[in-house]
Amino acid sequence: MKRISCLLLAALTAFSLTACGGGSTESTPPETSPAETTPAATTPAETTPAVSVPPVEDLTGVDTSAIPGVEDGVLTVGMECAYAPYNWTQMDDSNGAVPIVNNPGSYANGYDVMMAQRICDAYGWELEVMALEWGGLTPALQSGTIDVAIAGKSMTAERMAEVDMAGPYYYATIVCVTTKDSAYASATSIADLAGGLCTSQSGTIWYDTCLPQIPDAQIQAPADTAPAMIMALQSGTVDFICTDLPTASGAVAKDDNLVILNFSGTDGDFQFATEEERAENVNIGMSVQKGNTQLLDAMNTVLSALNGDQFNALMDQAIAVQPEI
Repeated sequence: MKRISCLLLAALTAFSLTACGGGSTESTPPETSPAETTPAATTPAETTPAVSVPPVEDLTGVDTSAIPGVEDGVLTVGMECAYAPYNWTQMDDSNGAVPIVNNPGSYANGYDVMMAQRICDAYGWELEVMALEWGGLTPALQSGTIDVAIAGKSMTAERMAEVDMAGPYYYATIVCVTTKDSAYASATSIADLAGGLCTSQSGTIWYDTCLPQIPDAQIQAPADTAPAMIMALQSGTVDFICTDLPTASGAVAKDDNLVILNFSGTDGDFQFATEEERAENVNIGMSVQKGNTQLLDAMNTVLSALNGDQFNALMDQAIAVQPEI
């Protein structure tokens, strides 16, 4: 039934993104969250941090045959496959890429695929990836076409009213990106970005909440996808963009003319009404069907073995193998 539904949804796949926004009010980053450990950066780390990532725990002895969605031993995961470094499409199975079941001949890779594979390896499940447009992920989850959506989604209260979310499986600091020759390249706070032409992705906290905090910002039309947002900066259409640190680091890794402006941990950072609201905008989770606590708990068991620094180390591995934008 999954594969039949997969074909029906293939035509809807558009590889578009309206991206990440927040986190659960019940979950906050550990003491060593990226917001605290990542300095105001101009380039991503050149090498993977010397952080030990534990091997996947062997949980194959756990009986998972009654967990809704994986009774057949297959975990079907939905993602856009167009949101590097969280997920992307490539044309071979290099670096652990997984076939995209509704796009024959194409393969999915990225941080989301790596984390999904860790969960599958722990329980001995087969990983199946389905490419869906952003707006189709929750409907596909609710219909049972996919078992989980792993797509860089923030754990907002609004989302968690529709689905349950495992995690966090990443803590995504909010940053801006500009070019090296920009007048804004030396900015140390959002106040220094005053009056600039800017954009972000549509339907995101970055566009709806962060950019309006910049004094006299000339906010342009939102970009439909992450690549389109980055292209607007590279082409000179805007002076800077607002996004999360992984997306920014992935862009800088492929274009050394770009620099990251990270104001986190300073008075010049983007502001939120409460720390709970801030957490909603950095905690990234995996969505499962509402009420599927068995799958939720199984996934959380694997995710809880990792901390923020280890998430960062794995994200760096994804950034190192991502394709050109």
